[in-house]
Amino acid sequence: MKKMILVGVRVELPANQPIVLLQEEDGERFLPIWIGAFEATAIAFALQGVETARPMTHDLFKNVLDELGVHVTQVLINDLIEGTFYAEITMHLDKKTYTISARPSDAIALAVRLEVPIFAEEKVLDEAGIIIESTAEEEIKRFRDFLDHVEPQDFL
Repeated sequence: MKKMILVGVRVELPANQPIVLLQEEDGERFLPIWIGAFEATAIAFALQGVETARPMTHDLFKNVLDELGVHVTQVLINDLIEGTFYAEITMHLDKKTYTISARPSDAIALAVRLEVPIFAEEKVLDEAGIIIESTAEEEIKRFRDFLDHVEPQDFL
């Protein structure tokens, strides 16, 4: 299991498909996960600190967990089956641990809101991880620049 850094969310052209990009904390592999527009917006809002007039689904879930005293400890991208990523959210309540299956996009949206670490299983990185060659720093710079200027409505 490898700790991941959330690089951000972007829209991949020409398909106009949102992706979330994770990077190994102590490595060179990136993990791109194609996600839906709603989840991309939810992650982008959380990363940019955008507060909506009414809670979005992930904000609602966070509020419920907080109110019930549930402590979320991590998100794990744990599997990749026939091109579909799977994740688990680990949480604790009353000295009991719960592992809840989730879509990676939902798990990441929640992790950003709760400021909990994101991990990926080695087998997932082996299968879907990519190394951005010689232009890695330039690509990351462009990606971060995109994130600095992207607006939530860009994902709609």
